[in-house]
Amino acid sequence: MFKTSSESPEGQRVTKVAAGENRAVVNRRFCIAPMMDCSDRHSRFFLRLFSDRVLLYTEMITAAAVLHGDRDHLLGFNKEEHPLAVQLGGSDPEQLFRAARICAEYGYDEINLNCGCPSDRVQSGSFGACLMNDPALVADCMAALRSATSLPVTVKHRTGIDQQDDYDIFAGFAGAQIDAGAQALIVHARNAWLQGLSPKQNREIPPLKYDWVYRLKRDFPDHEIVINGGIKTLEACRQHLLHVDGVMLGREPYQNPYLLHNVDQVIFDQPMAEVPSRIAMLHRLYPYIEQQLGQGMPLTHMVRHIIGLFHGEPNARRWRRYLSENAHRKKADIEILYEAERLVS
Repeated sequence: MFKTSSESPEGQRVTKVAAGENRAVVNRRFCIAPMMDCSDRHSRFFLRLFSDRVLLYTEMITAAAVLHGDRDHLLGFNKEEHPLAVQLGGSDPEQLFRAARICAEYGYDEINLNCGCPSDRVQSGSFGACLMNDPALVADCMAALRSATSLPVTVKHRTGIDQQDDYDIFAGFAGAQIDAGAQALIVHARNAWLQGLSPKQNREIPPLKYDWVYRLKRDFPDHEIVINGGIKTLEACRQHLLHVDGVMLGREPYQNPYLLHNVDQVIFDQPMAEVPSRIAMLHRLYPYIEQQLGQGMPLTHMVRHIIGLFHGEPNARRWRRYLSENAHRKKADIEILYEAERLVS
């Protein structure tokens, strides 16, 4: 077994592991969703400070980008981010097979296929939610992923597309992926409307169908079902966990990361010696920020992920405004954060 690390020009740690090296144990009881322009390595490092149990996901990376792009830049991550899943986008089984093998070499703990994103850009590449039109093709993709690696392979999908309102079609899609080797289904409990709605509207306007996801678990009791969509509190998570195996949250913990301060206690029944304050969480992040600044990473690339740390607190607006106005400045350094901290202390 071996592990090598190097640094990319942007200061990104690149990690590769040999086949057979021990991976993190994947527990999908609580997951943070893959989010474009949000789930980068800086965001993941910060969220990991709240919990060593939560399963994190990368942004979606296309199989073609893995094969032909700057792999170290796209796939490299900090070892502290484990357990970590990579989400792939694509519809060509052969490309996905090759991409999965490469991702496995980088040390990920799970490979997930995106069948839930409704954006026009993703549709134009023939992947994302539009793939739900072709369950057989998705099953071929899942089989390719499954044959490429011993890692768990999963799929994230919707309850249907457009005005489709047939549980049997939804369950048929899910069953086809299970038969092809999907070890967990992560279901965004809304339809994806492929025309007329933006990605943001697709997270809000199509009605939630939690009951469909609960029913899916009853129909496939031996398979892992994770529910996603519109979940905003840990108490809501606990209620969902009465019906399914796991929950996935996206925008809420990104916009209000302190939501996670007691997630290990509430969701995983893990005792906590003390509840960390927001300031304490900020201080835990400072060494990472200083390290990254020393490697040439602009402050704004990291600070944008902690804008919501003081959500709902007195002076939160002053915190957000100060960082928004100053973190992007040329040669901005850790002193910007020290000053912002004084505004909320």
